[in-house]
Amino acid sequence: MKKILIIYFAIFAGLVSCRKLADINTDPNKVKETHPQLQLTQIEWDAFRYDIGTGPLYAQKMLVQTDGESSNQYYKWDRAGFGPYSELRDVTKMMEEATRINSNAYLALGKFFRAFYFLKLTLTFGDVPYSQSLQGETQETYTPPVYDTQKDVFKGILAELKEANDLLASENTIIAGDIIHKGDVTKWRKTINAFRLKVLMMLSKKEGDADLNIKSAFAEIVNNQPLFQSMSDDAQLVFLDQEGNRYPEFNSSGYGSGMYMDSTFIRRLQDRQDPRLFTFCTLTKNAEDAGLATDNFAAYEGGDPAAPYAEVNTKAANGKTSKVNNRFHKDPTNEPVIFIGYTEQELIIAEGIVRGWVAGDAVLHYNEGVKASFKFYETYAKGYGSYLTPAIASAYLAKPINDLGASATDEEKIEKIVMQRYLRSFLQSPWWPFFDHLRTGYPSFRRPAGVNIPYRWMYPQAEYNYNTENVSAAIKNQFGDGNDKISSQPWWLK
Repeated sequence: MKKILIIYFAIFAGLVSCRKLADINTDPNKVKETHPQLQLTQIEWDAFRYDIGTGPLYAQKMLVQTDGESSNQYYKWDRAGFGPYSELRDVTKMMEEATRINSNAYLALGKFFRAFYFLKLTLTFGDVPYSQSLQGETQETYTPPVYDTQKDVFKGILAELKEANDLLASENTIIAGDIIHKGDVTKWRKTINAFRLKVLMMLSKKEGDADLNIKSAFAEIVNNQPLFQSMSDDAQLVFLDQEGNRYPEFNSSGYGSGMYMDSTFIRRLQDRQDPRLFTFCTLTKNAEDAGLATDNFAAYEGGDPAAPYAEVNTKAANGKTSKVNNRFHKDPTNEPVIFIGYTEQELIIAEGIVRGWVAGDAVLHYNEGVKASFKFYETYAKGYGSYLTPAIASAYLAKPINDLGASATDEEKIEKIVMQRYLRSFLQSPWWPFFDHLRTGYPSFRRPAGVNIPYRWMYPQAEYNYNTENVSAAIKNQFGDGNDKISSQPWWLK
């Protein structure tokens, strides 16, 4: 037996001597390298669904809660989280793999998604870690990241978006793993450039900052770069009736409890005789019992978002309040979620023309944007297409309240443009209408007396625990008093 063991170990030692110990210790089930296409699909799925849900709709005066107090509805929030950094780690890995295989396409899309998540972060908080972030795996000795100024973060976002467009300009291959544009490079350039216009418009209060060159950058994109030509170019996520691929609100239990429509949102749609109302909410119970038609604008009503929730609950119990349209939680495919599309692009360009950033016909772009929104709901709001035809859209735009050309001043035009961005955003543009309100004051948001609308969220508690010095310096540099408050105004709004 002893001889057999000696021979066995001698053979094993000979085999080992021919192979490196590192190779033997490599777990074949833990892959260290992968093609970025395998990461892109999940990154797109996560980004296009990010923050989609009913939460932002309370702050944006589209929903009210009747079985408890919603902190968003009454603007009583405090802290937010650094969740986007978790998503950014996946983006960073995709970019590392893109660099490894020398793929400009995946590198460009990585820059695009970095811009998206950092825009979310800086609009939420103000100054955030940017230039030193996401280095935990590459630093020999980890040090907590410093906070970049909000201006520098915005400059970085715009630079990365430009780089993304430029990188794709020389690409002509199909981008594998792309579930948004099916690998179409040109459509991705249009998406990136439309998003660049959106970021530039977010900085409308900084249009005079020579260091940013907002006006010239906006005009250069509109005049020289590829942009959406119709809603067929929209950057949208289409859902399938398959496990894990269904509409995010499908089967959500929240719709069956105390969630009702906001009266101010419904009133704005009624005032404009806007048939998109029918696709967003149900008739009140009383209107349904009375046999009122779907297209009867008087058949809809919401709850007062400034009233105590118990008072709104009584109104709802009396059958006088509309709920969210059943299609949002009963249809597994419902409508696509648009990350950015032709409607929003055209309305942004219209605002840019009114502001004098670029030459053009603001009314034309405005009308195109509104018509495209109607077309979207005609296409995807099943059973409501007859209320949203092109002829109805044209008649809608001819009404003085909706007619941009009937506006007496540029400020009135901007109000109409921003209102149309708001009206199309129901369960489509999480938090963007809120930021547009902070930027322009439109639309006004009803709230209880004495309640001010916050400008931001407080930093996560974890930053105070693990990055104390840098977060404290960021607060002092931004707000002077060293207090992290939701009422503190960040740089982009000053």
